[in-house]
Amino acid sequence: MPIGLPLTASVCKKITSQLIGAMGKQDDVSVQLEALDILSDMLGRLSGALVSFHGSLLSSLLPQLTSSRMAVRKRSILALGHLVPCCSPALFSQLTQHLLTELSKAPPTSMTRTYIQCLATISRQGGHRVGEHLEKLIPMVVKFTGVEDDELREYCFQAFEAFIRRCPKEMSPHVATVTQLCLKFMTFDPNYNYDDNEEEEDSMDIEDETDDEYSDDDDLSWKVRRSSIKCLEALISTRRDLLLSFYSSVCPALLSRFREREENVRADVFAAFSALLRQTRAGSGRPGVSVVGSDCLMPSACLQVPAIVKALHKQLKEKSIKSRQGCFCLLTELAHTVPGALQEHIPALIPGVIFSLTDRSTTSTMRIDALSFFHVLLLSHPPQVFQPHMQVLLPPVVSCIEDTFYKITSEALLVTQQLIRVMRPQGQTAGGFDPKPFVQQVFSVTMKRLKATDIDQEVKERAISCMGHMVCYLGDHLKTELSDILSIFLERLKNEITRLTAVRTITLVSASPLKIDLSTILPEALSVLGSFLRKNQRALKLGTLACLTALVTHHAASIKPAALEPVLAELPALVDESDMHVSQVSITLLTCMCKACSSSLAKICSSVLPGVFRLVHSPLLQGGALAAILDFLQALVQSKTSNLGFSQLMKSLTEPFHSPQSCVDGGALHRQSYHSVARCVAALCSAAPKETAATVAGLIQQIKNTGSPESARVLALLSLGEVGRSGSLGGSKEVQGVILEAFSSTSEEVKTASSCALGSMAVGSLNDYLPFMLKEISAQPRRQYLLLHSLKEVISLSPHVESIWALLFQNCECPEEGTRNLVAECLGKLTLVNPAQLLPRLKQQLKAGSPLARSTMVTAVKFTIVDHPAPIDSLLKDSIGDFLKTLQDNDINVRRVALVMFNSAAHNKPSLIRGLLGTVLPHLYRETQIRKDLIREVEMGPFKHTVDDGLDVRKAAFECMYTLLDSCLDGLDVLQFLDHVEEGLKDHYDIRMLTFLMLARLASLCPAAVLQRLDRLVEPLRATCTTKVKAGSVKQEFEKQEELRRSAMRAVAALLAVPEVERSPSMADFANQIRSNADMASIYQSVQGGEGGGLGPPEGMDMS
Repeated sequence: MPIGLPLTASVCKKITSQLIGAMGKQDDVSVQLEALDILSDMLGRLSGALVSFHGSLLSSLLPQLTSSRMAVRKRSILALGHLVPCCSPALFSQLTQHLLTELSKAPPTSMTRTYIQCLATISRQGGHRVGEHLEKLIPMVVKFTGVEDDELREYCFQAFEAFIRRCPKEMSPHVATVTQLCLKFMTFDPNYNYDDNEEEEDSMDIEDETDDEYSDDDDLSWKVRRSSIKCLEALISTRRDLLLSFYSSVCPALLSRFREREENVRADVFAAFSALLRQTRAGSGRPGVSVVGSDCLMPSACLQVPAIVKALHKQLKEKSIKSRQGCFCLLTELAHTVPGALQEHIPALIPGVIFSLTDRSTTSTMRIDALSFFHVLLLSHPPQVFQPHMQVLLPPVVSCIEDTFYKITSEALLVTQQLIRVMRPQGQTAGGFDPKPFVQQVFSVTMKRLKATDIDQEVKERAISCMGHMVCYLGDHLKTELSDILSIFLERLKNEITRLTAVRTITLVSASPLKIDLSTILPEALSVLGSFLRKNQRALKLGTLACLTALVTHHAASIKPAALEPVLAELPALVDESDMHVSQVSITLLTCMCKACSSSLAKICSSVLPGVFRLVHSPLLQGGALAAILDFLQALVQSKTSNLGFSQLMKSLTEPFHSPQSCVDGGALHRQSYHSVARCVAALCSAAPKETAATVAGLIQQIKNTGSPESARVLALLSLGEVGRSGSLGGSKEVQGVILEAFSSTSEEVKTASSCALGSMAVGSLNDYLPFMLKEISAQPRRQYLLLHSLKEVISLSPHVESIWALLFQNCECPEEGTRNLVAECLGKLTLVNPAQLLPRLKQQLKAGSPLARSTMVTAVKFTIVDHPAPIDSLLKDSIGDFLKTLQDNDINVRRVALVMFNSAAHNKPSLIRGLLGTVLPHLYRETQIRKDLIREVEMGPFKHTVDDGLDVRKAAFECMYTLLDSCLDGLDVLQFLDHVEEGLKDHYDIRMLTFLMLARLASLCPAAVLQRLDRLVEPLRATCTTKVKAGSVKQEFEKQEELRRSAMRAVAALLAVPEVERSPSMADFANQIRSNADMASIYQSVQGGEGGGLGPPEGMDMS
């Protein structure tokens, strides 16, 4: 316990000297072994407390490596392993040098084994520290692989594996050498002849031959093969950038070893190949991860499929359970990595799956693995592939449903659920596969599980779901049994344990294309579902709303108005901004009711509508929830429900904007609510076209009336724009006049709203408004900013590309930055209309223009990089390098916008810049440096104020670095990256905040590299956490420093979560300082979200 730690540490210090003495007693081995055990334990748990003894411990342990007793040598290696993470760099170098010196003396093989084993252990435990010694170590270990000794070779490959996992960067120059050695020794089997011509027979007779002929205990060659394959797996797992070359070199070699005679080694071959597939999936599936040639990886994986299936399908019928499990794991990875790739090979794989399900000697785990693989296979391949095999597939799966072990039953029900979809895929035309012969077989076993109440909950839930699929897809074959099934569903709906699954199942059944008759359970089900809307379980609430929507949509005719009352009573409370998603789903249900049973809705409109209007006026409303409200209001108007006419709804929507204070529920109206209400007004007009003319006239009157509140005029302008977006205004001269008049308003809000309105109207009537806008932009320089805002709305729809382009180019050197940015955005959006013609023009202007024009062109490119595939992508990929050359521009502002553009590319389309990282990163890193020539002093009265003109560029550079962590991590040299993060930790407030975030991210993404730099990172963190603001400083200074400390402490918390981090003396010392300082401890606990979890005992985390 933490309280006893000081006592424990002091006891350990006192006994260490005696233990060192006991360890040297050569005459009594048992005492030696006990002393070594205790020392290992102490070093593993409290190494930091024994720093003063590290030197003497090392001096005493090294001689023990030459002991004649193997047990002493092994335990000495273990103790050294626990010593290296915390010892000083000098001691670590001394230990490594000692091992190198001894190995260079060409000691006896038994001693060489010990030294190589020790190397592997200190590499595993000391991690990155071995990196600086690798240049000397690797040639030595390579040399010893040539010694004819199987155990020594095994230890050599274990050392290579440790080097690869712990020092990936330093191992880069040696990867080719190690790969070649692995490929050579993975086939090292001198006692066995793998005759290629007899491959088929070998693969069947391995077991018998092994038992009779090769059970010789002296044959240890399998250890060499296993260690070399594990080393290959380490290479595959750590070097995703080399995957393409692995497919040409490593992949065929692994495939050829699928026939390995030794079961344990074969399992490792399967594991290594699975790792290759996993890395392929990670490289190609995640848009944020960069892999060299990731586009080529999928075809490479596809090409291997026939060879994989050929090598595995016979092994699926072997007696060896371990081999079969390895096969299923590998095939599962393959199905995940290349979905659909096994389609042609299903007939070859099915016998193997059936064998594992029916073989009496098969274990439960084996059956579960087989079912799990079969489930993945069904999900990743089209149903038609399995239909011809249904006769043989179904019986073994059905018998698994009746198994006594609940996990097998559960997995089998999941597979059966997919098989039901195979029998009748959605959208299948008549005359396809006939499911009738199989329905009764599946129904009887599933019904038995559905009725049972004394079974595991997982089985209950999957039985409900499986039967739900059966009713949904095959309900027409279950006519007589349907009423029994539905009544059981109703029972399960009332049961707290199974209600959520029952809700989802009823949702599925109600939307079935077979139009299942649910009238027998509807009244009671609706009552129960209504009660669920009161529950505090969010998943249940959302599931219930989806279920009710499906019932109202598909079964409105069977629902009596009285049956809906329990539901209607609960709906008003759910329409609330505290949970926008629940509100959205509730309003979607109300819309369905409007269309299907509007008479029922009339009863609750008075209680529901106030909530809907509160949502419309909420600053949080956007996206799906807003779209749901628009649909609902249109449905209300069209349903002509009494007292809810067009004028009534318009009044309720706009009323809050007409009061002088413009507030709702006591708070000021948010800008978002203006846009939401304007969209609602337009939706109502489109639902009631007869009312549009009067509404538009009223809005124009409102805008002209200078006496009305500003909020009412802003809303009227935005509403006019949204109504015009549908094209219903035409080119009305009156409207144009009103908008131009609003441009001259003294109110900024009115001017901005008029700009938005003009843009929206132009979308609806392009030919009427665009010439008018272009003429005004040329004629009215003072209104340019507002008019460009309007132009931005319609630029992608415009047929007048050349005239707009010329106009924008005239203004690309505007001294006003806001206008210049708008011009750039318009240029970017216009380039997307015709990229082949316009992108070269932007590039041309880069060479010819002034610094202002260059910054506008680079910013324009930023707006061509959109976060979805676009026709411009291939052109951009070819030319983005030219735009990124502006990172070397003499003008600081051009460099800043180039960094912003690079950040946008890294965030939205990392594929554009991955290939350029090698040339771009040096320029990016250069911009992170503080430049003294950009720092100046400004006199402000009696005070001198320092201004750093380079701060914005540095911030932009660090923001790029943060983005690259997410999108292009594999293209970064993390240690070089950390050097610049380290500099940022001492920079300006804004940059330090960014680098703390980066450090926390790096701790989870690249813990090994962070540990390597830990000693240099701790000091800036400590400095931030311990800095106090000078007394008498302003409140903002206190708040900034407090936020800095909290942010630094979050980074510390992330570092402390890295395994083995407190083995670093500097980090352990800082952790102790945080614990002992009440102020820092309270900040740490608050960022951890409660009881200082993560701050373990001072001397290491493991106190068991």
